[in-house]
This record gives sequence, structure tokens and C-alpha cells, in this order.
Amino acid sequence: MRSFLKSTFFLLLLLCVLALILNVPAPFKVAAQQATGSVPTVTSSPSGPFITVIYEDQINVRSGPSSQKYPLIGVLLSGQTAPALGRSISGDWILIRYPGVPGDVGWIFSNYVSISPGAVLPIVEAPATPTPATTPTIDPTVVAALITPVPPTRLPTFTPPGPLLIPTYESPGAQTGGSVPMGLVIVLLGLIGGFGALISFLRGR
Repeated sequence: MRSFLKSTFFLLLLLCVLALILNVPAPFKVAAQQATGSVPTVTSSPSGPFITVIYEDQINVRSGPSSQKYPLIGVLLSGQTAPALGRSISGDWILIRYPGVPGDVGWIFSNYVSISPGAVLPIVEAPATPTPATTPTIDPTVVAALITPVPPTRLPTFTPPGPLLIPTYESPGAQTGGSVPMGLVIVLLGLIGGFGALISFLRGR
């Protein structure tokens, strides 16, 4: 009899516990809060002018429109495209969008690329040329040691020549007075010599 009562009591206790559990309200479920504002969406940029590399090899991208004044900042491969932003004043260089460098822009030589049909590029002024990090200086003592001094030499002085004296000869016929002309003397001596030679020839016969 006692065991029956204990079983009955235990059963009633269990039923009470189950009744309490069933009467407990379900826990409040918190719903995730929905965003009330507009969520931005990523949209592609509108299409615009672009360039295509037509050179067989890669081309250089520089920080300005000159291969001597501006440093190299990257390259573009053959067939690669890039948005075109402008053109230099001379028209030889094109400004393109080139991410990853200061300002995300670069300059390429126009002869190596083709521009999309109908593209009209605005004129863009060239950026300031970069200043060198160090200015080379020359030590004057080193220069003086390497340069061999050349002693100064006096230039020869020019002495003008003296006056040119041209000798003059007087003609024998120009003599005046009672003197015998030299030509006549020579003729007479010739005749005397010939006459003497004739006499000597006759005596020898």
C-alpha cells in the first residue's frame, strides 16, 4: 500500500513539473534589424576614350610627357588597353589612367598606341619635372690636380721689313757730253780684232 502511494505521489509530482514546463512562455525571438537607409551598389564607370597598345613589345609609362625629363613608372604590354584622359600640348604623348602610382596616371608615347574611334582628348599641361635628390658637385682641388697647367707663351712679334730698294740702270745712249758711246767702242774693237786675224792668216800663206 505504501509503495502504491509513493508511486502515485511521484507520478503526481512528475505531472506537476511537466505542467509547469508546458506553461512557461516561449523565449522572445529577436528579429534581425533591417537597414533603413539605402545600400550603395557598385556600378561600373561609364565607357570613355581608351588606348590600345599596338607595339609588338611592351611600352614604357612615364610620369610626364618626355623620355628624358621624367622617370619610368611602369609598362604596358602589347594589346593591353587603358582609359585615355588627355593629350600633351604637342600631341606626342597621351595621359592614361594607371593605378598603383602617385596620382594613378601616367604618360605614354602616342606612336605606340591606337585611340578608340571618335575619341577627342583634351589638352593637359605637363607636370612639374622632378628635382634630383642630390646635386652633383665638383671638388675644385680634385679638378686642379687632374688638369695640367699650360705655361703661357709669348706670341712672336711682327717686325715690318725695311723699304724695298729697286736698282736703276742708265742707258748708254742717255749719257751726255763728249764721251764715246760704249757700243761704238765695242764695234771698233771687233773690227780691229778681225783685221788682225785677217793679217795673220795672209802671212801664214
